[in-house]
Amino acid sequence: MNITQIPNDDSLESIKIREGIIRDFYREWKEKNPLQRKYNIFLKDYINIRMVSIIETSEHAAKNYLSTLAVMQLDSILAGAKKVSIQKTKSDSKNQKPFERIMIMEYEITCIGKVKMTVGIRRRTHEKVQYCITAIRNE
Repeated sequence: MNITQIPNDDSLESIKIREGIIRDFYREWKEKNPLQRKYNIFLKDYINIRMVSIIETSEHAAKNYLSTLAVMQLDSILAGAKKVSIQKTKSDSKNQKPFERIMIMEYEITCIGKVKMTVGIRRRTHEKVQYCITAIRNE
């Protein structure tokens, strides 16, 4: 994907296009990574990509051009993000129900800035699942 093909305005049409770009990116990533996971050097554990990863990230990251660009750095983020905090899940979120906790991780990307990756920790198995990736706006 050439970044010049990614619309950078906030129109509804551009958001829908970016959502499709993110979903296509994940589909291609999963084809290249059949185990659908990447080892994180700081957690010393794998972070997995599941359907919830694609749904949440495409819906949230598509709203912001820099977040969409950040998703294209998925391998680097999965491998190098550092844990910032662990939080309780949102009780009103259907997509967070399978998780006992949510881990907030951050990663710095040149020209994009700080990126937040939310990782769900599954009940019983403790499998770590990438939940959402968004760029953190610099104030």
